[in-house]
Amino acid sequence: MSDIEPPNLAYRRVLALTVALFLSYLTVAMALPAVPVHVVQGLGLGNAWGGLAVGIAFLSTILTRGWAGAWSDRIGGKRAMQRGLLLYAVAGGVCVVAGWSGLSTPESYAVLIIGRLLLGLGESVAMVGMVAWAIGLMGQARSGQVISLVGMGIYGAFAAGGPLGLMLLDRLGFAGLMLVCTLLPLVGMIAIHWIPAVATHAGQRESFWKIIGRIWKPGAAVGLQGVGFAGLGAFFSLYFLSKGWPHAGLGLTCFGVGFVLVRLCCGHLPDRIGGKRVAIVSLIVEACGQYLLWLTPGPEAALAGALLTGIGCSMVFPAMGSEVVKRVPAHLRGTAVGGFAAFQDLAYGATGPVVGMLADHWGYSSVFLIGGLAATLGLWVVLSIRATS
Repeated sequence: MSDIEPPNLAYRRVLALTVALFLSYLTVAMALPAVPVHVVQGLGLGNAWGGLAVGIAFLSTILTRGWAGAWSDRIGGKRAMQRGLLLYAVAGGVCVVAGWSGLSTPESYAVLIIGRLLLGLGESVAMVGMVAWAIGLMGQARSGQVISLVGMGIYGAFAAGGPLGLMLLDRLGFAGLMLVCTLLPLVGMIAIHWIPAVATHAGQRESFWKIIGRIWKPGAAVGLQGVGFAGLGAFFSLYFLSKGWPHAGLGLTCFGVGFVLVRLCCGHLPDRIGGKRVAIVSLIVEACGQYLLWLTPGPEAALAGALLTGIGCSMVFPAMGSEVVKRVPAHLRGTAVGGFAAFQDLAYGATGPVVGMLADHWGYSSVFLIGGLAATLGLWVVLSIRATS
């Protein structure tokens, strides 16, 4: 079949992929606030251990992005996404075992880490596969819109998954929550089965590090953007609980609402006005949201900070992603997207344990000061990027 589908049909198919990704990514989103609560309050371990349990999944993703991208280029985006969703389900099953009360605390934590590592591998393969598949359906000229839709599925799941994960943790326990997380990716696999694959592209391969050399500045910008979200996702609930404030699960909801609304209204902007301009405004807004969280006088202002963070984070990945896609030929697209996403994964993986140690010594508000400074540095990086045609 041809590489690019008729526009209306391609868009509907990519929307279907987005819905499937949303259902599947609930596995990640529901676990994100629940895992540190389980580790700190359920297993009685420290904040750094809770941050590590969150961040280890992103470490797994970082280490496999290059391989996942090259594999997606070789076997096609559809097959890569299907295998990634299967890994999601396996990871959920391992985490069910981690929640079994018959295990000692060290055993439970070790099994949890194994499950989180598998989840990171699944996320790597599934996300890179979907981006390559969707760009193949819609065409490179609409790559910014494609990446915007991918983010809507992911962060829409975060908006719903935060409070849902904490609710299920409270009602079903950790093992029950992880059982739900095992089933959801299987629903996603069924939902994408009917969508046709796109042809793979022939061409000379390049080393992963040579491709990184082309895209490192957009990658660094999106990685610095990710620090704010990673800190919010890992420690917002614990921040509220430490203050005795209600509605701890609404932080990710506010983030996700802001994120998705901006994607809906502005998803076309990177393709229309250029990714650099969009990223500059976005990082300014994210920095303001993080500084508000750092200095917040109460829960309402903290939720507003989470909302601003979501609004700011929303368009950085598609804005910089559209710049990345312009820098590589089609047969290297999956590898480039994988390398680009690895920068964000690095931020996610390192932020949890690092800011967890800071939170132990200086309180949870210090987490958001770091996020604000990272967004400010990301703004400087974007300003130094030369625009592409």
